[in-house]
Amino acid sequence: MLLVVATLAAVLVGSLVLGGVARAIGVRGDRQRAADLGALAGARALRDAYPRVFAPSMIRGRPNPEHLERAEYLAIGRRMATVTARRNGAADVDVTFPGDALAPLRVHVVVRDRIELGPGASVSGDATAEAELVPPGAVGALGAPGAGEYTGPLASRQGKPMRPDVALAFDRMAEAAAADGVNLIVVSGFRSNAEQSKLFAAHPDPKWVARPGQSLHRLGTELDLGPAGAYGWLARNAGRFHFVQRYSWEPWHYGFTLNAGTASVGFGGAESADGDAVRTLQSFVPARFAPAIARAARRWSVAGTLLAAQVYKESNFNPFARSPAGAEGIAQFMPGTARAMGLTDPFDAERAIDAQAHLMRDLLRQFGAVPLALAAYNAGPAPVSRCGCVPAIPETQAYVADILGLLNGAGDGLAGVAGLEVRLVR
Repeated sequence: MLLVVATLAAVLVGSLVLGGVARAIGVRGDRQRAADLGALAGARALRDAYPRVFAPSMIRGRPNPEHLERAEYLAIGRRMATVTARRNGAADVDVTFPGDALAPLRVHVVVRDRIELGPGASVSGDATAEAELVPPGAVGALGAPGAGEYTGPLASRQGKPMRPDVALAFDRMAEAAAADGVNLIVVSGFRSNAEQSKLFAAHPDPKWVARPGQSLHRLGTELDLGPAGAYGWLARNAGRFHFVQRYSWEPWHYGFTLNAGTASVGFGGAESADGDAVRTLQSFVPARFAPAIARAARRWSVAGTLLAAQVYKESNFNPFARSPAGAEGIAQFMPGTARAMGLTDPFDAERAIDAQAHLMRDLLRQFGAVPLALAAYNAGPAPVSRCGCVPAIPETQAYVADILGLLNGAGDGLAGVAGLEVRLVR
């Protein structure tokens, strides 16, 4: 009898333990769901508010009601994340925003509720989730959707359209190739966004076929060349004719790098109609730096608005800024990069801005798209080349998104709702 009673007692205790464990697992799952939904809701709220951070703070000398300060922007995300997590059963909710972006792109949610197992017994029920806004160019994209389709005159070679200056450069390259016994074939040239839509629908793999509105072929500067036997000659010689192989995994895709200013990639020109580059700069540019930015924009054919937004993000126009990583000056050059650009004194603001414009011109030529050039300025060209995208580095993604937002204001679709996607990252 004692043995039976002991056995029943053991079974009862075991049942209680197993029941408590099962309940804890169920509750922990509920807490994780609350954290996930809170993070996603917070990120969606930030996406909707994002353009307002970059709206002008003053209009005609009066406060702009559409403008949001950074603290107000974060309060919107925090409130929505907290309310959503609590509506889904969480009690103790902590919301933070990793990174130092002007308008942070990540929402980190922690639910810290304890799980009661029974009288006097509880375990930690912490659950963590993080959601992010993915900026234009971050997942295989090459620019803001639809931006930059070339609308000027087209020339034709072998029945394929391209910009006239690209056609002339191709003629010179094809003549040199023929002299070496290689006959170049133009497989593809300019493709409109509509044509790209059909192509992507038939082959929906973004590594090989860009999404609609994101292919560099829309710029009129890109050529797919053949035959396969010409790839070696192209790799050795295309640079002499200002063509660059865009992607390591596409030995046939070459882009023309001259006349690659930002106007050709859908992000505005460096000057106004009357040639006054200073007048086109954003209102946040200090008057003392506007002439230097305008001169650099004209010299290197890079939009002054782009340079201004970049300097604002890099140093807030502080010529003597130093970063913990060792970047120096108004354009935040690392010592090695400054030497490579011939910049002997990174604290000389005018020369640093000129070197910044020079480097951005080179990166625009290499990558053909503003988001990718910005990513390469921040993270270096290698990670951008490996994926043909803004790499999945939170600092770099925030850097790109901030500058696109500052470039012309977020109301133009570059950094607004259409250009940002929400995803749960953990």
